[in-house]
Amino acid sequence: MTGLLWVGVGLLPWIGLGVFLTLGIREPRTLPPAPGSDDLSTAGTEEAGAEDLGPLVSIIIPARNEASRIGRCIEGLGRFHGVPYEIIVVDDRSTDDTAQVAREQEPGAALRLQVVDGRRLPEGWFGKPWACRQGADVARGRLLLFVDADTTHEPELLSRTLAAMEEDDAQVLSLLGRQEVGTFGEKLVQPQVFTLIGLRFRKLDQVVDPSRWKDAIANGQFVLVTRDAYESIGGHEAVKGEVVEDLRLAQELTRAGSRLTVREGEEVFATRMYTSMRELVNGWTKNVAVGARQASGRWAGLVLPGILLFLSFFWLLPAVAVGWAGLGWVAGGAGAGFAFPLWAGVAWAMCVVIWAGAYHRFRVSPAMAFLYPLGTLVVAFIVLRSWFRGERRIEWKGRRYQEGVVVKEPSRG
Repeated sequence: MTGLLWVGVGLLPWIGLGVFLTLGIREPRTLPPAPGSDDLSTAGTEEAGAEDLGPLVSIIIPARNEASRIGRCIEGLGRFHGVPYEIIVVDDRSTDDTAQVAREQEPGAALRLQVVDGRRLPEGWFGKPWACRQGADVARGRLLLFVDADTTHEPELLSRTLAAMEEDDAQVLSLLGRQEVGTFGEKLVQPQVFTLIGLRFRKLDQVVDPSRWKDAIANGQFVLVTRDAYESIGGHEAVKGEVVEDLRLAQELTRAGSRLTVREGEEVFATRMYTSMRELVNGWTKNVAVGARQASGRWAGLVLPGILLFLSFFWLLPAVAVGWAGLGWVAGGAGAGFAFPLWAGVAWAMCVVIWAGAYHRFRVSPAMAFLYPLGTLVVAFIVLRSWFRGERRIEWKGRRYQEGVVVKEPSRG
């Protein structure tokens, strides 16, 4: 009985974690249906002057080296209906044919498609905030929608997000879409990273008002904001030196008085963030350490060690224990004790069940859960690598930043 009691007590942390993950994380509400067609008339807006833009939405795409994806993105945006809008692509000094491919696309239902040749990066700016700023400068709309070039969109997306913004009386809306994963590495690691983020931002079903600005988060793949709210903080200049500019932008907007709502739109919005393990590791290395500190307030100095401790204790310990117990059982034969192998096996099984649910949530085969320790090791490596580099050394899309200053920028093709 003592052995069984020991096993039961030893499993309490994993039982508690399972309950917490099931009941403690509230996902965003889905988007409302699109309003009726009578409410979405765009008649007479095509030639509207700057003083009479009405509900015009300016869709801004910051794009650097996105020649293989920008065409699909623009094609999807061009199928929006029910809302007057324009599309602005800012070519952030790409070294491939991004600008040319963008100019070859048709605007579709958009009032115009404009491709802006990005200017040289000023001192103190990171690439994406600078590209977004340039797009906002030429935009004509009262609403600004920033989307990434690796996103895809269904025709009713824009009208439904505007309806959600009105429903929540919000000045800022960010959307969580379907995360497309293709390679083995993406399927193994991406659900683990997003689950880790979900542990910090557990109440995405609630509108964030200024009193809760520290809990604000935005998905930089889709940020819709009123121009008044955007300009109230000075636009992207407020986050010009931020690596994780979307999180900081959400915090600055809500702290300045805006209401932010996060919605789920997997039926109408999707993103393929990375296409290889190398891209994935480099991308999250850029974001994890800085984003974790931004989201942690006064606990910023402890958050990265805490993440590593969490990964080691809850996910890696049972896997190591199962292997150790197996070796001990083989070496000890029938005389080996049962308590430790029983605890290790049950704890491991609980981890597999938890991860099977998480992988299924992200549309990955639950069978991938049997390999979850490998994914956890990759996440731990990313955290360590990001922690070591911090903001001192950032590399992305061919640029290298040292202490926030560009020290390498490849020549344009």
